[in-house]
Amino acid sequence: MSLAIDLSGRVALVTGGSRGLGRADALTLARAGADVAIADIQVESETTEEEAARYGPLAQAARAQGLVYSEATAEEIRRLGRRALVAKCDVTDAGEVAEAVERTLAELGSVDVLVNNAGTLDHVGQLADQSPELWERDLRVNLTGAFNCARAVWPHMRERGWGRIVNMASVAGTLGGFGQASYATTKAGLLGLTKTLALEGARHGITVNAIVPGLIGTEAFAFGNPEMNERMVRRTAMRRAGDPQEVANAIAFLCSDLASYITGVELNVSGGIELFTF
Repeated sequence: MSLAIDLSGRVALVTGGSRGLGRADALTLARAGADVAIADIQVESETTEEEAARYGPLAQAARAQGLVYSEATAEEIRRLGRRALVAKCDVTDAGEVAEAVERTLAELGSVDVLVNNAGTLDHVGQLADQSPELWERDLRVNLTGAFNCARAVWPHMRERGWGRIVNMASVAGTLGGFGQASYATTKAGLLGLTKTLALEGARHGITVNAIVPGLIGTEAFAFGNPEMNERMVRRTAMRRAGDPQEVANAIAFLCSDLASYITGVELNVSGGIELFTF
């Protein structure tokens, strides 16, 4: 077997692919040879200001600052010689997810890879200040959204006897996150979902793994409090934020035949933030 990551002939569906980690994932999978469907709640030519405001402050800021790249990413993928499509999709809506999957099957021919990247990261506050409404939203997006997407692609992967699902967790899910009760809880829940689906998919050629990122230099990181960001950098063994490409590289590996005997793992791509650092 070649040691190169080769996804030629595969089709990947990446949720939350309009920016940050999702965009890096989509481009990296395309460079490895995959055709890519980008599913995101924000699409440059379709999302209105009112919609962005409903999606939360990070989504609103991204739209206002021109940081939504769903269609731009798809065009970049086409320039690499791969096929691409964009589906405006709310992962909390099982019907919209099913439509995105059906469209991908119709236009690209299969769904071999699912990267569950869509998520929320704007609900911060200690327990007494946690909003019940945002708690429910985070459960729907971060956890139920991944469930909806996995459930939609599962029959097709089983039929083909091959599939790769990668769930985007977080060190907040393994370590806890001060002031992040809803975020940490949903990311921990993703790890349980990952292991369960790994068990159920193993005899059907489907591997299911979780990436556990630490501090990554995405647009969301740039929006953060500089003092807090610096504290987290100092907490990281490598003393720097990761690059989205470093996460995408790990995802491409897990989606390839090189990782054919790896399933149910929690892969830290974290610069050692979970280590005892002093």
